Amino acid sequence: MTLEFALLVAVGFFAQLVDGALGMAFGLIATTAMLSLGLPPAQASAATHTAEVFTTGISGLSHLYFRNIDPRLFVTLSLAGVVGGVLGAYFLSNIDGEAIRPFIAAYLLVLGLFILGKAFRRSPTTEDARTTHAAPLGLVGGFLDAAGGGGWGPMVTSTLIGSGHAPRRVIGSVNAAEFFVTVAVSTTFFIELGASHLSHIAALIIGGVLAAPFGGYVVRHLRPHVLMGIVGLLVSSLALIQLIRALA
Repeated sequence: MTLEFALLVAVGFFAQLVDGALGMAFGLIATTAMLSLGLPPAQASAATHTAEVFTTGISGLSHLYFRNIDPRLFVTLSLAGVVGGVLGAYFLSNIDGEAIRPFIAAYLLVLGLFILGKAFRRSPTTEDARTTHAAPLGLVGGFLDAAGGGGWGPMVTSTLIGSGHAPRRVIGSVNAAEFFVTVAVSTTFFIELGASHLSHIAALIIGGVLAAPFGGYVVRHLRPHVLMGIVGLLVSSLALIQLIRALA
């Protein structure tokens, strides 16, 4: 086992542990690692999403077991996210996706700070918040996730929590829906780009699969406003890093 392979196993484990517990960040963490190794954005996104097929599947089952999923929200996000993800993967395979990174990062930074403020204000959340905006959110989130190499969790989870949804149900539903989105995205990438960088994919899968079962347990035992604060801090920090990198 090479040092690079071992590091990517660790990246996959950490990224999935965060993603399973907070409903976000596997793509951003894994893609950043891929890019630091010199992979082109399209190849990095393809490797990350292929690994996520396995990790999101296990994570989704974990959330299902702990009853963290809202069926209506899950179905809406899955259908819209698949359409957006396919379009985003096709876009990135044929156009340089680096140009949109600053805009995504800026949006996530503002949204992360907004959620962090709501956590400190202890704004109420509800299990029955409206889901009328879930379809367009899933469409946009799926597109940007595929085109930017990550962002489904930060964008979809953050927006839903910020609009008043209970964090536990949002995180479970978003994680479960992500499985179908990643299947669609990775399939599109393989059609457009072919199979490549299999060792990178394998390393992320190994690390991610080892961590995936723990997400459902962690999220069920955290208080909603504590969880919201963690989400806000995570989104803001990752977005700021991505924005600095994009503008450097």
